[in-house]
Amino acid sequence: MATGWRYRVASVLGTASLTAFAVWFVNYPLIQDTFSQVPFVGRPAPAVLSNGALVFVILTALVVVLGAMWPLFKPRPRRVLDTILLTQKRVFLAMVGLAALGYFDYNYRMPRATLMLGTAFLLLWLPAWMVAIRRRPSEQSRAIIVGDDPTAMEAILEETDLPVIGYVSPPSSYEATEEAVVGKPEVSDGGAVTTRLDELSNLGGLSRLDEVLVKYEIDTALLAFADTDRAEFFGTLDTCFDHGVTAMVHRDHAEDVLTAGVAGGELVEVDLDPWDWQDYVVKRVFDVCFAACGLVVLSPVILVIAVAIKLDSSGPVLYSQERTAEFGDTFTVYKFRSMVTDAEAGTGAKLSEEDRGDVDPRVTPVGRVLRKTHLDEIPQLWSILVGDMSVVGPRPERPELDTDMESGVEDWRRRWFVKPGLTGLAQINDMTGHEPQEKLRYDIEYIRRQSFWMDLKIVVRQVWAVLMDLKQI
Repeated sequence: MATGWRYRVASVLGTASLTAFAVWFVNYPLIQDTFSQVPFVGRPAPAVLSNGALVFVILTALVVVLGAMWPLFKPRPRRVLDTILLTQKRVFLAMVGLAALGYFDYNYRMPRATLMLGTAFLLLWLPAWMVAIRRRPSEQSRAIIVGDDPTAMEAILEETDLPVIGYVSPPSSYEATEEAVVGKPEVSDGGAVTTRLDELSNLGGLSRLDEVLVKYEIDTALLAFADTDRAEFFGTLDTCFDHGVTAMVHRDHAEDVLTAGVAGGELVEVDLDPWDWQDYVVKRVFDVCFAACGLVVLSPVILVIAVAIKLDSSGPVLYSQERTAEFGDTFTVYKFRSMVTDAEAGTGAKLSEEDRGDVDPRVTPVGRVLRKTHLDEIPQLWSILVGDMSVVGPRPERPELDTDMESGVEDWRRRWFVKPGLTGLAQINDMTGHEPQEKLRYDIEYIRRQSFWMDLKIVVRQVWAVLMDLKQI
């Protein structure tokens, strides 16, 4: 394991060395001859690059690969699986860049055999190198308190045996903490009552949490928030997840859906990655395959829908909205337009009356068919493909509607703990936003029971429901 500047040097030099070796190695005559015999290649043995051409290709590959890998050169604690997936993603990006560079400028073109074999080599060995040198938590645990409630921060500090080096809070909490210190009751000798929290360093605001986790090599964050709101609590969970930092809460503030378990001690761990990593990989592969195949197979349907929308009413074929994503973040979702243009002008965001079985005058004739058959959701396959959504998960709501629902339904924010989905347990049971309490019950049940096989069952039921709806048209 390397730390600080050593990690930067090791990651850059390791990437450069492996890239240069990969290009040199795959250019070896025996490797090229063997590759030419692979059936899907079907070409004579390519000419081996001359020394001058080989040096030029190596330099080109170094520039592109180092540029693509740049985000990984920042020393951050990362899980093994996250390191592998992120490295492989960057290798693919580099190879696409090299292919595109050769397409637009022949002078920089890398032979196909070299590009393909070099990619295979780097996909195997570069992740292995990055895993070997990745930053891990230090041998001695290092914890910080993150929160906005001084009382809760003090309580969680009293319950932990971990070495806490400081706390991170919003500016408003600084003031509250300072007031608690300045306004301490005096004892008979004129001194002030001190607490353990007063002895800790203020490491900055929540906007600096990312920097603090890296700078101090933190492996545990103790969360002490008065309210688990979107901007702060879930933002902190998201940051902890990105850095592979364990998040813990006080038992009194724990929710079963958020915790890995509640046995033993007053502090319990937040389950930041509720999926087993094998299931997570399988789920993502399934998402990509489902979305890609869906877009290809449904391409004729997409064309017909686009024409029908344009003939039915004026306006764009697609419309976009902001939806709530995992950990309360937001992303842009696309759907086929099923309402008249500017349908929400003067009324703002609201649930469609069609979800109650009533008639919504804003919905166009073609839109009614699209909604009844769920075909208006087809563009969301793109959101699944790029990773904003999953095939199965709680349906994402608009942030303004989320705000309305959470004000009337306790624990609505629990839905934000997994990636939103195209369909879900609530959808196959005909629950809509008009029944937020029941919808939340199904969503939480899914989060607790989630597995790849459960996803398959939900998808099969949803596809069957769509086919039944199509049959009734």
